[in-house]
Order: sequence, then structure tokens, then C-alpha cells
Amino acid sequence: MALFGKINSYNSANGTGTIAPEHGGDMLPFRKTDLRQQSSEPKPEQRYGYEMKSGDNGKKWAVRLELQPA
Repeated sequence: MALFGKINSYNSANGTGTIAPEHGGDMLPFRKTDLRQQSSEPKPEQRYGYEMKSGDNGKKWAVRLELQPA
């Protein structure tokens, strides 16, 4: 897990959210299925480690998100 960021938003109704990378840049979307701890919902300002994935269209998103200890 090389990248870290804080949760910006999470919509439990559709299971999607955004994370703000600590190293700067655009916010990255993620899906509930990309959370390692799917049993707990991410909260704004929680710090997560993640990996970044790019699609064929060049769009990037966060995957394999893991809550980091406080």
C-alpha cells in the first residue's frame, strides 16, 4: 500500500465515495467493493491506504482501501 488519503465523502445508499490523496491531485472515486473492511462504512476525514487503478479510458480510481490506525 503505497498511497494514503482521507475520505472526502461516502454515500451508503449507492456504495460509492471519494478519497483525497495526501500527495495532492484530484479526488479519486471508490466503491464499497473496493474496501477491505466492507463491514464498516468509511467516515469523512478517516485515513485510508489504497492503490490506484486506471481504466482503459484513462480514468483513475482507488482500490483495495484499508483503514489506517489513528
